Amino acid sequence: MGTTRHRRWLIGYVVLLGVLVIAVSLVTTARMGSASYLPIARDYPGQATGLITTFVRAVADLSSLVTVGALASALVAGKARPVRESGSRRQLEIAEWFEPIVVRRAAAVWVLSSGLLIAFDSADSNGLSLGKIASPSALWFAMFSGDFGRAWMVTCLTAIVVLVTSLTTVRWVAYLIALWAALAGSLAPVVVGQVLVGPRHDFAGDSAVYQTVAAQLLLGLAVVQTLRLATARRNRALDRIHWRSIAGVGAGVLIVTEAVLLWFKMAGSSPFASSTGWLTLARLAALGLVAVGLYSVARSKLPLGAVLLTTGTAVFVACGIAMTRIPPPQFFVPTSINQIFFGFDLAKPPGFATLVSQWRPNLLFVTAAVAAITAYLAGVIRLRRHGEPWPVGRTIAWTVGWVLIVVVTSSGLGKYSGPSFAVHMAMHMALSMLIPIPLVLGGPLTLALKALPAAAKDAQPGPHEWIVAVLHSRPLKALYHPLLVFGIYIGSYYGLYFTNAFGTLMKFHWAHQLMNAHFLLVGCLYFGLVIGVDQTPRKLPSLAKLGFLFAAMPFHAFFGVILMSGGAIIGDSFYQHLELPWKVDLAATQHTAGGIAWAGGEIPLLIVVVVLALQWAVQDGKLAKRIDRHLDSGLDDSYDAYNAMLERLADRTKETR
Repeated sequence: MGTTRHRRWLIGYVVLLGVLVIAVSLVTTARMGSASYLPIARDYPGQATGLITTFVRAVADLSSLVTVGALASALVAGKARPVRESGSRRQLEIAEWFEPIVVRRAAAVWVLSSGLLIAFDSADSNGLSLGKIASPSALWFAMFSGDFGRAWMVTCLTAIVVLVTSLTTVRWVAYLIALWAALAGSLAPVVVGQVLVGPRHDFAGDSAVYQTVAAQLLLGLAVVQTLRLATARRNRALDRIHWRSIAGVGAGVLIVTEAVLLWFKMAGSSPFASSTGWLTLARLAALGLVAVGLYSVARSKLPLGAVLLTTGTAVFVACGIAMTRIPPPQFFVPTSINQIFFGFDLAKPPGFATLVSQWRPNLLFVTAAVAAITAYLAGVIRLRRHGEPWPVGRTIAWTVGWVLIVVVTSSGLGKYSGPSFAVHMAMHMALSMLIPIPLVLGGPLTLALKALPAAAKDAQPGPHEWIVAVLHSRPLKALYHPLLVFGIYIGSYYGLYFTNAFGTLMKFHWAHQLMNAHFLLVGCLYFGLVIGVDQTPRKLPSLAKLGFLFAAMPFHAFFGVILMSGGAIIGDSFYQHLELPWKVDLAATQHTAGGIAWAGGEIPLLIVVVVLALQWAVQDGKLAKRIDRHLDSGLDDSYDAYNAMLERLADRTKETR
């Protein structure tokens, strides 16, 4: 009876915290009134619009947190079982129904709330009252005249993907795809929010991306595990031996990123001098509760850890929603045009010395590089401890690739890739054609499969089985179709630069980072099929690899020729809006970019041809040694069979005569 009462109390406590999150958000909106709008030159839509928008936003944020947490719990902490598909290897599927049910219910709420926010948040940001929302023309204009409406469209679409996935399948790989979609949907309204405004917003935007991902995964997982505890289910997160490390790293990421956002939003003012500062300090205190709760859970003090985790999560989410209703101090700092677009000013033209000396850390790629190199080296060390060799060349290639990413994105190339189309093209070529070469030669998936132990026959599948399931999944096999990879790789150039997409995306830091990530990933897909060490779902014959490689050369050359031909200026409207302290000849800059695209497309491909030839030589050498060993041991009778065939042919010739 006491245990049942305890569980009911825990469920009631979680529900109460959800109600308090919504209540705090509504009280903040009501107290701010028109002060949330008029100081930043926005029309006041009325209290009703603000309160409804805040309420729906709180529901959307809570439902997205639970959705992501349930997906993560199903993938990494839930029970999975292998199943065999006809004509393929074993796949994994979710064996418990608790997480799928939670995903379905939370995703349904997320779809509804994010769909409503397309209208209400657009109306709220455009100063439309409830009466004006009823006008289709006014609402349609509001939905497409700002960033919030489009952001919630992305969120609603991804929530629909998650809901449909949870209703139609329990396959592990499908849930992984749904998790990526859910994280993208969670990021959409964040990257177009307060972190997009003011000096140094490039640092804030990257920090917000990492914080949102870490918060959705870690806090969502903690909430779902608390629900498991409250419903008398096993807390499977503790079954994973690396839970403490994951929880510690996640809490550290949340605290560090929140400190960066505090520094950004305060814009030099005291955190005690504004509501935003106090709310951020409250969020830091909440993260302290989360860290203690994670430690308690790791020490098997489940009830105490669950209370601390849910309390910290509720305070963190409530303060975050309240902060969206309060203009932070950085909104009122004088900002130049260049700071609006890039987050910083540019004092010198992009000469060679400037590109070498003017560094600005790209937090998104620097953090990714540190994590990628650290994980890779940990895998190598683990292999060596077990007495298994790993080629030094692969380790060097992987490290060099990520170091080059940091150099390209954080040096003057990254800093000036916004105002100069020629510098942008140089960075584009490096990310899509040069850097993927050492990365695919590093063989990270091969290393992971060797370093991660395979689960026992009847044991719960672990990271090794997860990777195998992804590699043999149908979606990845479809993605690696050579024609699709080739089309995306080549089509990205023409689709991005010869439409209005480039000029639009360059206005936003998050979009610029998305372009960089796209260049890198597509390049790794393309070169992974040709010279990659890892086994891809589809393999190309040796001669097909060479043809696949040479087929891209004319398209790169033609692309460079078009840029050099002196046609329409790409991104002309965007570049005209910049206030650069030096004179810019856009036509000459585009001509230079065309030359970079031409040379930058040919040189890396020639490097890959050399690498491919070396790989063939190594394979031939291994094959020759294998045949020699078989001949010496008497196991290879291919030559005897060949001689016997010649004798039979000679006998047939004599008979016909």
